[in-house]
Order: sequence, then structure tokens, then C-alpha cells
Amino acid sequence: MRKSLVAAALLAAASTISVAGPAQAAACSGYVGLTFDDGPSNGNTPALLNALRQSGLRATVFNEGQYAAAYPAQVRAEVSAGMWVGNHSYTHPHLIQQSQSQVDSEVSRTQQAIANAGGGTPRLFRPPYGETNATLRTVEAKYGLTQIIWDVDSQDWNGASVDAIVAANARLQNGQIILMHEWPANTRTAIPRIAQGLASRGLCAGMISPQTGRAVAPA
Repeated sequence: MRKSLVAAALLAAASTISVAGPAQAAACSGYVGLTFDDGPSNGNTPALLNALRQSGLRATVFNEGQYAAAYPAQVRAEVSAGMWVGNHSYTHPHLIQQSQSQVDSEVSRTQQAIANAGGGTPRLFRPPYGETNATLRTVEAKYGLTQIIWDVDSQDWNGASVDAIVAANARLQNGQIILMHEWPANTRTAIPRIAQGLASRGLCAGMISPQTGRAVAPA
């Protein structure tokens, strides 16, 4: 009798597991790109990754090369947590004020720093301040990088409140990308509510396609 009950319980558990994946996938009517700039760091990256993991979210982190070189363990932690790592220049300068050789150095050194840290070779580039020009686009093309700006600015860099950051994420539509940063405490606090808001609208956190520059289902 006990064996039959155990077998029945295992069968029920197996049937539950078998439908969980497809049901979850069906719940995603669209995908958005959550992005966090200016990492990594020993102080903020672990807290950000913990908040994202607890809320079941994945994101693209645009790392500065100088920090990837200084905190390689945090780059590996980002990858281990399921995040995608992009290039955000080496020192976060105004690239549109620099020569092509200077821009090339900023981009190439960051590619190398992230790769050396275990983050793979980035395919996405976010220019500091969202500033771009033909020179930068030429360098991006040289390194096979797709330029990613954003559709929604959370204003977290400008002291936005938790409520304002949550509201900014609520404006995201399928395929769109939002700008956030890893260092504001309000951003990390907002993450559980961001996850709830997306789920309530049938949206899931996706990857950013190097082909289209839009958020898509994770590969």
C-alpha cells in the first residue's frame, strides 16, 4: 500500500513538472530588456544579482572595462547568475569628443577585460550617456558590436524614487529596453515590484538580440 502511494505521489509530481515549462513559456506574451550599467563592483553587484535571482529575472549588464579588470570575480558571478554581459567603454568618457584611436582603445580594452574576466566576448555596446556618432559606429562595426541605447530611461541615475523606477518599467512594451544602473539602492529595492508588474502584463525579461537590438526570448 505504501509503495503504491509513493508511486502515485511520484507520478503526480512528474506530471506537474512536465507542464511547468510550457505553461511558463505560454505566459510570456512578450519580452523586455532590463539593463544595468556601470558595474561590476564588490559593493553593488552581489546585491543586484541576488535581487534579480530572487525575482526570477535575467538582465543585460553593461560593464565598464576598468571595473571588469578590477573585479573579475563579479563578472563571473554575473555570468553564473544568467546575465548577459555588454561593453560600456573602459572609463565612461564622452566618446563623441574623442578621436577614433581613443574610441577604439576604449572599446577594445573593454572587450579584452571582459573576456579575460570570464564574461565572454561582448556583442552589445552601450555608449556612455547614450552619445553616438559616425566614428563610434565605425569602431563598433570593427568589433562586431551592436549599439544599444534604450526606449525608457528609469532616471535612477537622477535620484528617481522606487515608485518612479517601478512606474518607468511599467511603460515597457514588447521588445523595448530600459536603462537602469547597478549602483542606486532604489533600483535594487524596486526589482521585486518590477518583476510583479511585468508578470501581471504577461511580459518576461529577455535577452537583447545582437541582430535586431531588441528584446527577445532567451536563447
